[in-house]
Amino acid sequence: MDLISELPESLLLSILSLLPAQDVASTMLLSKRWRFLWTSVPRLEYDDSYQSIEYGRFSRFVDRFLFLHEAPVIETLHFKLGKTCGGEDIRVWIRAADKFCVRELIFEIDSSSNDSPPILLPSSLYTGCRMLVTLKLNKVILEDTSSSIAFPSLKTLSLVSVEYPGDEFVSSLLSSCPVLEDLHVEQRPYDNVTIFTVRVPSLKSLVLSIIMGKGFSVIDGFVIDTPSLEWLDIVDYRNAFCIIENDMPKIMTARFDVNYKHPGEILRYITSVKRLYLCLLLTSEVLNVYPSGSIFYCLVHLKICTCMTKWLNLLMCMLRDSPKLKSLKLEQCHILQAWRPCWKEPNSVPECLLSSLEALEWVGYEGTEEEKEVVAFILRSANCLEKVSICSNSTDPCKKLELVKELLFLSRCSSTCNFIFD
Repeated sequence: MDLISELPESLLLSILSLLPAQDVASTMLLSKRWRFLWTSVPRLEYDDSYQSIEYGRFSRFVDRFLFLHEAPVIETLHFKLGKTCGGEDIRVWIRAADKFCVRELIFEIDSSSNDSPPILLPSSLYTGCRMLVTLKLNKVILEDTSSSIAFPSLKTLSLVSVEYPGDEFVSSLLSSCPVLEDLHVEQRPYDNVTIFTVRVPSLKSLVLSIIMGKGFSVIDGFVIDTPSLEWLDIVDYRNAFCIIENDMPKIMTARFDVNYKHPGEILRYITSVKRLYLCLLLTSEVLNVYPSGSIFYCLVHLKICTCMTKWLNLLMCMLRDSPKLKSLKLEQCHILQAWRPCWKEPNSVPECLLSSLEALEWVGYEGTEEEKEVVAFILRSANCLEKVSICSNSTDPCKKLELVKELLFLSRCSSTCNFIFD
């Protein structure tokens, strides 16, 4: 007997779980030990593009495989579909998911092929998979239903390029998930949703992003009410809006890469955040960038994108109102605006510079007068600064050398500060 066949059955099943279902089934020919092992594999992946199989054969293979499967519970049932898929096939596979008490169900349509239209998922999905813990949908159409939706065990939900029946359906879907903790949404144009509302008391992690294109309007946006949220990530360049209805006292990490007219309305609800990334793509005419009176008592790590026109104003406000800040990162993540910010030294030194800031990192440093003034101010004010890392985008070695000389001659308040230039 070969060495692999002598391994414990649990380990063999774990190995088989990493293979496409077509390869899993073929292992029955290896030996008597393997003859029925495939019928107990807890994680199954069906890919209709694997080995260029004809779709009719693929469908029959899936049906037979699931019919002969003997595991009482299937942990993961993953479908990768790139060709036209019959609605009846989907219904059969959803019934099988219910039969095997599937914990994780994934329907993924090959988005790289324009010949792969979105697949309509039947309403039986909403009531027939009550044991689901994870549901991931990619490039599908959700069927409307008059019946109640029930996902009593669902903790993780991913909706990528999904087309919905409408705004009310989204609200009903999310409200049917009483223990939902992780929600990932990538909205595409023409998804039939104007205002995407997320009201989930149990939610801990929320990722919202927009796949740009025609089909969005100025009235599109998000409404969020998630009092238990710990992680928030929003990427949205639509010039839309985001309304947060209540404070998020448990928020730990937040990232905003957005083009909103009133970003301050978001920031005032996350003052408990510990790690914060901000890229607010604003024009110089927009004044409501920062919520006055907000204090970020818990903020330790801050990253600000220097591509926006008002990044200097935002930086000084955040330094002023973040008394425990330890790490500051400045980075040009997008194309720099033509309009240059104006540096104005504050009347007083922010508390974080006097007592807590330990690290400054600047990626995309260009050595403009405004940038040099910012670095100089921080170096001569930060008592606890231990490390300064500057990375320039310049490929000219002479210019880089000149930048290094300028920075090294700046006075430093901290005697233990190490300078790194890349």
